[in-house]
Amino acid sequence: MSKYYVESGSVQLIIQAADARRAALWSVHRVMEQVLPLVEEVPDEMDQEPVGGMVLGDAITLNEQGFGRLADTQYDTMDVVAEWSQLMLVLDKIEGLARGVC
Repeated sequence: MSKYYVESGSVQLIIQAADARRAALWSVHRVMEQVLPLVEEVPDEMDQEPVGGMVLGDAITLNEQGFGRLADTQYDTMDVVAEWSQLMLVLDKIEGLARGVC
């Protein structure tokens, strides 16, 4: 796994992922957790970076060298958010199937 420095709007995260797209998706997930709490459990504070007030910009840029550098990879934020949303819908459906709800 590679380490990616992810920047978008006010967001700056260091994400370890198999590739840049997965790092971008995880970054969106971290931001969306602040808006739409997805887990009913209270997370261990030691496991979480302080991420309050994060706002995504128009693009998500990723670099393997550090923050403030030219982007190795860049994605349109809305494309990544749309993909994240589709993943969440599928996970919700799988969870429903596992519980026998669907």
